[in-house]
Formats: sequence, C-alpha cells, structure tokens
Amino acid sequence: MASRKDRYYLLSLGCSKNTVDSESIAQVLHQNHMRGVERAAQAEVLIVNTCGFIDAAKQESIEALRDLVEHKRSGQMVIAAGCLSQRYGANLVQEVPGLDGVIGTRRWMDIFDLISRLRDRQHPEPLYHLPTEARTVGLDERGVLRASVQGASAYVKIADGCRRPCAFCAIPKIKGTAVSRPMDSIVREAVQLQEQGVKEIILIAQDLTDYGYDLGLKDGLAHLLEAIVAAAPDVPWIRLMYAYPGYVTPRLMETMAKHKQILPYLDMPLQHGHRDTLLRMKRPAKIEWVYETVGKLRAIIPDLAVRTTFIVGYPGETDAEFAGLLQFMRDLQFDRVGAFKYSFEIGTPSAALPNQVADEVKQQRWEQLMELQQGISLAKNQAVVGKTLDILVEGHGQSEDDQGRAGGLISLGRSYRDAPEIDGYVLVEGELPVGEIVPVRITGATTYDLMATVETGAPVVIQPGKVYGEGMIDVTAI
Repeated sequence: MASRKDRYYLLSLGCSKNTVDSESIAQVLHQNHMRGVERAAQAEVLIVNTCGFIDAAKQESIEALRDLVEHKRSGQMVIAAGCLSQRYGANLVQEVPGLDGVIGTRRWMDIFDLISRLRDRQHPEPLYHLPTEARTVGLDERGVLRASVQGASAYVKIADGCRRPCAFCAIPKIKGTAVSRPMDSIVREAVQLQEQGVKEIILIAQDLTDYGYDLGLKDGLAHLLEAIVAAAPDVPWIRLMYAYPGYVTPRLMETMAKHKQILPYLDMPLQHGHRDTLLRMKRPAKIEWVYETVGKLRAIIPDLAVRTTFIVGYPGETDAEFAGLLQFMRDLQFDRVGAFKYSFEIGTPSAALPNQVADEVKQQRWEQLMELQQGISLAKNQAVVGKTLDILVEGHGQSEDDQGRAGGLISLGRSYRDAPEIDGYVLVEGELPVGEIVPVRITGATTYDLMATVETGAPVVIQPGKVYGEGMIDVTAI
C-alpha cells in the first residue's frame, strides 16, 4: 500500500453550514501540502466534522467516529471536529475511546496546528483544541474560501454563531455569539465564484438577518446584497436562507424586490404559530407581525416563495395551541414547510420545562401537520402549471411508468422556488445541459415536484451553435 503520510480523509455530517466548514478545513490542509482521499484506509489523518444539534445527529457522529477508531491502523490519527466536539469537549473521548484529537467549531482554522502537535506527541493521550472565544469567522480565516461549491451552486457563509435566546436550541452554546464576516471578504468571494461560473450563490448563517449587527451596521444584509449584486452581476441567482422573524426589514424587502438576481424566495423558520408556545420557546411571539410581513412581501414580490419550519410537540403544547398552528398554516399558505418533532436537548432551557409531550402525540401531530401542508403544497404547485420558469439543471435520471418500467431520459432541475436538498425538483423529459439555467414550460404538478417541457417551437440555445430542447414532449404523466 502507498504511504498514507500527508493524506487526509474528511467526513462531513450535518447541515450546509457544516459543509462550508468542512470545505474550509480542506483548504487549510491543502495549503499545508496535504491531499484529500476518498477512503479512510488511504489516509494518515481521519477527520469527522460532526453534528451535535439533535440526538439523532449526535448518534450518527459518534457511530462514525467509533467506526474509524475501531479500524484505525498504526500511524493513523482520528480527529473529531465540529459541533459535537465543541458541545461535549473532552467528554467526547468517554463516548469514543481511542480518539486522538478533538477540535471545536470556533477555531477550525487551527486544524493543521493540531495535526502537527499530534504528530509530535510523546504519549498517546488525546489532544484538545477547544477555545471558548467565539472566533468562528472573519478574524483569522487564513485566506480560505468560506464557501462550499456543489455543482453550479455555492453555499457562502456570511456569519457564524447566534445571539438569539431560543429555549430549544443549543447553537449559541456550540457556536458562540454571532460573528459577522467582513463585507469586503464576502464580496470578493462572490466575484471569485462568478469567475468560476457559479450560477447560484446561497447565503447562509444561523441568522442571516442579524448580519452586520456586531459590525455596527443597520440593515447589514440589505447592504451586503447591494454590494454582491454590484460586484458579481453575472451570477444569475442569489438565494437567502434562514431569516429570523421580526428582522425582515422594509429595506431588505425593497432590496429583494429591486434586484432580479435576488431570487423571490425566503426561508424564515417560524417554529410555531401560537403565541403561548412561542413565548415558551423564547421566540418572537407577535403573530400579527408575521401576517403583516408576509402580506407586505407578497405585495411587493408577487411571485415570492416562502419556506418555513415548525416544531410540533414542544413541552406544554396543548391541543388548542396545535390547532392554532394549523390555522396559522391555513391562513398564510406557505409554499414550503419543514416539520420536526421536538427533540429533548440536554442543557437547553426547554429541557427543564414541565408537561413534556408524549412521543405518540408528537407523531400524530406531525402527521396531521404534514397532511395539511401536502394539500397546500399541491395547490401551490398546480398554480404554476402553464407558466414558464427558469430551472437550474442539476442532473439526469430515468422516468418510470405506472408499472415501474423504465422510460426515457429526464433532466432534473430546480426553479427559484426550490432550494437544494430540502425542496422539490422540476422534471423535464430529455437531456438538458447540467449546470445551465434553462426556461421550461410547467405542464404538471405533484405534491412536491413539477413536470415540464421545453417546447418544440421555442428551442433553448445554451452554447453558440448547440441547440437543446428540440422535439421535447409533455411529461405530465411521469
């Protein structure tokens, strides 16, 4: 077997924000002449960028670490990085005996320093790098690109940490308070991504709408968007994820409405629709604000797609409170909804609340909520049938008939209404160019996905001298 020296294996778990951190860790290692490999057996350094947000994610991370430790060979080291490491620190070694190193979220840029110390250590005891200071971004990024490029899309982290008091969330304990990246650094990255041909920039943070607060900026997100639009005009799509209720300002609304590059899509996790539940959650509880703000947004951005997230079975949630959540959903008709059953998290204020909801009740409420939203989502999808939408083509697949028999080739794309991984697809019969934005006519709808065709009379020219879309047919029956 070839030498494993100076090779690393990196497993990234959890959300898109974690993926960005993993990409940044990889860049630091590359700067120090290390090379990534796809198999753990080929590497000297084995790293798991863990997730510790909910219990299921914690268990997945621990199992991944245990597997690497169990199969570790002489000369290899296993390092736990990320949220679980920051949250549990040195105690993580009790769960995973045999770990060599633990590094938290707040100083990921020191990963090679930790590796060097592990190489030089004289005794097998694990080494830890767990600063408590929240220096997650902006202060010492060592020239790395704080983005994760996935196909024609790129997640760009504009801040890290959170200063909100949500009673169910451990993120402030894991990440620390909110730290915004310098605006000029983010704008330079947008320009770099434009030069790489990226078609979609997805701005992410624990709370996008808090961007710039620590820098003394008012309406920092709106200012940042204006700067990105001006500096990178050839990036056709800019998508916003994770806006905090109460901080979608008139200036932000105007900025979104004014610039075609900024997609008419907003992810605003509301968590619940009943005032009393929200108060126990320590979330903004002025329900009237949500009605007013969503109404204003839809008035100035008529095609706006609103995605939100709800928690069912929060401690003390009564039948009346849950009924209030369902009515809230009926009233506001959200385009996309993610729903989670409340998960008990040790160390969060909600863990000490009385009247914990039984698991079977959580399951029943989750199913009822999802059934309601499925009807709303289907109606929303049906409303765009007959319209022309631009889609970003992400790949190809094969259609099937009602008996499961293979059909023809189809292209899978996303419209402005669909964020990667969490929303639906637009399915188009035939082969469209991956990584390009193509206009299609919507011909059919299901609960989550749309069907479309590139009309024969209107072929799409993507590259000079090459025509796509000729002879395509309606795929409503797929």
